[in-house]
Amino acid sequence: MSGTEAFVLHEKLAEDTVSLAKSELSELRLMNDRNYPWLLLVPERVGAREIYELAPADQQRLLRESSAIGEAMMNAFEGHKLNVAALGNMVPQLHLHHVVRYEGDAAWPGPVWGVVSPAAYTEAELREVKKKLVPVVSAFRSVS
Repeated sequence: MSGTEAFVLHEKLAEDTVSLAKSELSELRLMNDRNYPWLLLVPERVGAREIYELAPADQQRLLRESSAIGEAMMNAFEGHKLNVAALGNMVPQLHLHHVVRYEGDAAWPGPVWGVVSPAAYTEAELREVKKKLVPVVSAFRSVS
């Protein structure tokens, strides 16, 4: 890979998510699934598939961004548990899932994948969840 390659978001991530904000490292995206409060943090580094492949400074920034949005999500959605995962089995491009969980949700206590079909937000629901995510986006943008 050359140093002039531009980062391109994986087509599956582009198809399944909505962009919320960008930092010097990452893009914050909302999973278009109203079953769970669910954000993705996508480091915009060409060819990155695993966290250890990032430069040390990027690894540290990713952890700070992840921690900031995780705390803000739990505050905004009053969850019981925050699931953070970097699976990449279906989409190899590095991305971190942040899913707020509730005791008794459709997948509790197991993982969210494959339990219920994704349910896309309506336009009105998307507007509402974006309003609820304002402090999360602010926390993400405040990471230095």
